[in-house]
Amino acid sequence: MNEPEVSDRRRGPAGPRSPAVATDFQPPAATGAKESMRRSGPTTPVVVGALSEGTISKRGDRLATEEPLEIRVAAGGGARPVATTMRTPGNDFELAAGFLLSEGLISARHDVRRIVYCRDVPEGEQLFNVVTVELATPVLPDLTGFERHGTVSSACGVCGRASLDRLRERGVATLAAGRPRVELEVLYSLPDALRAAQSNFEATGGLHAAGLFQSDGTLLCAREDVGRHNAVDKVLGWALMHDRLPLREHILMVSGRAGFDIVEKAVGAGIAVVCAVSAPSSLAVATAEEFGATLVGFLRGQSVNIYSGADRLIGG
Repeated sequence: MNEPEVSDRRRGPAGPRSPAVATDFQPPAATGAKESMRRSGPTTPVVVGALSEGTISKRGDRLATEEPLEIRVAAGGGARPVATTMRTPGNDFELAAGFLLSEGLISARHDVRRIVYCRDVPEGEQLFNVVTVELATPVLPDLTGFERHGTVSSACGVCGRASLDRLRERGVATLAAGRPRVELEVLYSLPDALRAAQSNFEATGGLHAAGLFQSDGTLLCAREDVGRHNAVDKVLGWALMHDRLPLREHILMVSGRAGFDIVEKAVGAGIAVVCAVSAPSSLAVATAEEFGATLVGFLRGQSVNIYSGADRLIGG
């Protein structure tokens, strides 16, 4: 199977297959040092006025960086934008791949020929805010409806496209019952494991995170972003680039709440167990029930609320 070409590569984790994948946080080889210096990082330094006991003193701080990323698809000599999302720079190729996976435009690594930063945009920061995913098809797919995307905010996910019917139309099937089996002690360990992987959260306090775990609690991939749905897309993009789909024996853990878009992305990738630190929404629960997923919320310490799929959890 041919691997997608990307502008930056590194080795994946050890295992029977370890394909080269994009680590797009480094500038492409053809990019000069002057351009690379303009590239934004996941955090931005600022000076703040700290008020304490009636006295204001200036000190350095760091904020989570938030910038737009335009995602384009290309095939057969044509290219079109499909969405712009407000995201934290870093792992942009994973984000683009995961977004297209979540939207049903791709389903496996072989669907992607290459992922690159666009060169037909002005130099400077904008150079790294437009990503093109070149598909391994002779023509562009039907993009009807993507005109409604506009800008996807860091808070709302892909608004206006949230429906159970559309998931069925994409061919998302009901998940197999009873798998994977997850020990409650493993479940209880996930929030701390995810938090330990959030290096940028420790610096800013302003980033969400998503983590992909094996059913025994082994962390495979953790990503941070100002948008929780973006963090999930980055994780799913990582899995797609490593040819790990579908993720039937895995667990998705997210910081904060679990909305419809989180569960939608999970079941679309075959993930049957979704965990959140806070509450799910009503549509998230309905989606989990419709597709046979396990959904838990308020996962903190040794307590958890189980909203659907309790049969996959063992122990007590």
